[in-house]
Amino acid sequence: MLTLSGATAIVVDDASTRTGDLHLGPDGVSGPPLAGDVLDVSGCVVTPGLVNAHHHLLQSAFRTLPGTRGVPMAAWLQRMSEAYTAEGVDPALVRAAARVGVAESLLDGVTTVADHHLTWPSGADTVAMARATADAARSLGIRLAFVRGAARDDPEEAASSAAAIIEALVPHGGVTADGMLQVAVGPAGVHSDTEATFRLMGEVASRYGVRRRTQANEQVDVDIAAERYGRRPLDLLDEWGWLAPDVTLAHLCGVTEAETARLAASGITATHAPGCDLPMGWGVAPVGRLLDAGVAVGLGTSGGGSNDAGHLLADARLAMQVSPLAGRGLAAAEALTMATSGSARGLGRPELGHLRPGAAADACVWDVSGVHDAGVADPVAGLLWANPGRRPRHVIVAGRLVVRDYALVDADERDVVAELASRLDG
Repeated sequence: MLTLSGATAIVVDDASTRTGDLHLGPDGVSGPPLAGDVLDVSGCVVTPGLVNAHHHLLQSAFRTLPGTRGVPMAAWLQRMSEAYTAEGVDPALVRAAARVGVAESLLDGVTTVADHHLTWPSGADTVAMARATADAARSLGIRLAFVRGAARDDPEEAASSAAAIIEALVPHGGVTADGMLQVAVGPAGVHSDTEATFRLMGEVASRYGVRRRTQANEQVDVDIAAERYGRRPLDLLDEWGWLAPDVTLAHLCGVTEAETARLAASGITATHAPGCDLPMGWGVAPVGRLLDAGVAVGLGTSGGGSNDAGHLLADARLAMQVSPLAGRGLAAAEALTMATSGSARGLGRPELGHLRPGAAADACVWDVSGVHDAGVADPVAGLLWANPGRRPRHVIVAGRLVVRDYALVDADERDVVAELASRLDG
């Protein structure tokens, strides 16, 4: 049992902030323990662990590539594909890239990350690749939601691979008993995948009781749907059975007011990814309108090919700053909620993203005693408004410290970097 004592503020959930002690153990947030370690967190704000609802961990090995900035989506896809082919995507690369992405996530306060893996070379051992990501996550202590994606894959092969991965990693219900590993399925979007892929992936999801995720209404998605089908992406997703409560849609930049109402009625959840959408030129999702309509909205960074950082709190700040460009402005509390319980709702994980009794014991400790926070009237709002690039002092997952005093507990950061460098240099 670990007790956090003396915090300036404890953000329990989107409606409650308190002071006092917080007791964290392997079974979750609890009442006062009979015994355990005490960590002094005076001068700090404690929040729930952040939940990154949309990442592409493999892209952590392919950041700032020449020819990937300020170019059309088709050119970006071609450049990324060339890089994957030249390097050779195999379990060793997947593990090394995932370790970098996971380490970065933990050091930035993310305790759960959803990895939408879309790159599956022909003939690859897809189970080994998925297991490599899962092993990388477990080695550093983060919770992982692994999404067996598809991007122009053969529909039958993609569905067969998804079933094999689920059988190998989490054969029952989609989440392991300890809550550290989850699996889901998800085509990249109607711009890349056919009705057959969506239908077969949906059948796999239904058979195994796992959630579904895809991307929708980026500019490229809207354009290709119109060109290829003469339809809007949401029309196709609805027709193909993918506007449903077990589905999360990432991006949603170009949605109309009528489509907003349609999304709310369907029960889907959404993921905002401004750190990807803005540099890719896709626009700004109308997050305030989605929230006001009753859509649960989470937050994701997307991958290093479009957003060269996996810093979710920085992207929460960005979401807040650009929100007036697409409707009403977001409050800091709303942006923080998106990065915690909003993302958790999209994963179907009610135990994550808050610190109420019984919640999973995932928390971040943010030092607000320094010059960057001097003069801040509201230390919780200041987490987002002040100190861009802020990192947590401590990070706890399942009641255990995985980052202590700004350093990984289970690995040397230099070794994580060296593993990827060795694979890329080799």
